[in-house]
Amino acid sequence: MRAAWRAKRDAFLRKIGARPLVMGILNITPDSFSDGGRFEDLDAAVAQARRMVADGCDIVDVGGESTRPGATPLPARDELARVEPVLETLGGTLDAPVSIDTYKAEVAARAIELGAILVNDVWGLQKDAAIAGVIAERGAAVVVMHNRVEKDAALDILADIRQFFDRALERATKAGIPPERIILDPGIAFAKTSQQNRDVIARLGELADYRLPIMIGASRKAFLGGMSDGAEASLTGTIAVNLAAAANGVSIFRVHDVAEHVTALRVFHTVKAGAPERS
Repeated sequence: MRAAWRAKRDAFLRKIGARPLVMGILNITPDSFSDGGRFEDLDAAVAQARRMVADGCDIVDVGGESTRPGATPLPARDELARVEPVLETLGGTLDAPVSIDTYKAEVAARAIELGAILVNDVWGLQKDAAIAGVIAERGAAVVVMHNRVEKDAALDILADIRQFFDRALERATKAGIPPERIILDPGIAFAKTSQQNRDVIARLGELADYRLPIMIGASRKAFLGGMSDGAEASLTGTIAVNLAAAANGVSIFRVHDVAEHVTALRVFHTVKAGAPERS
């Protein structure tokens, strides 16, 4: 990793915990559940990245393969064909760091070469055996997300998440990824029932003993529709869940609607910190 990108990585990691951080979603895909096809064009993707940074996001997460349920897996070469032009354009010019949303070692390696400072792995180092080594060798940070092949309503979902994280962290340690570069994500809406998604939000505090930052990605997801009379993609519902997560210790929020979340989380943080005493 180049020195300039290491500096961006370290600056981003230092901000974690000082205030809530926002990760802006940039899907370079035709089939993502919410914004598929909107940013396939290079100019549109770059403009959206710059718009999110102007709106206050702390990092832009670039993804070339949809991870929605039922999506067709994409070969690494096709994923790279989607993300390389965007990363080449943004890597040295964007006023914010860039992350890559991938579980493939080949894609992660190339993305880091092009300036990605973080790998957002939706399979938590457990899909591609080589990815932990790539992340360690090239100095990137990582988001370890909980995932499953299929739902199981009988599970204690927090117990399953902990078992998954324990395996992932063992792999990270063996590969040489330092703890200060690891972020955990409980994987909202990934192979979980609506009730399990709600349970995760309510019980996020149980993950505090890992002493690692927690990220959450609940933006526009279907389970939100079951908690209100509004549409599942409700911005109001997403903000409400993210504020509940913030109250339970979450540090980073992966969202589509950056400006609204920056404002809501700033207000939350200000209120939580308390007004300064008057002399």
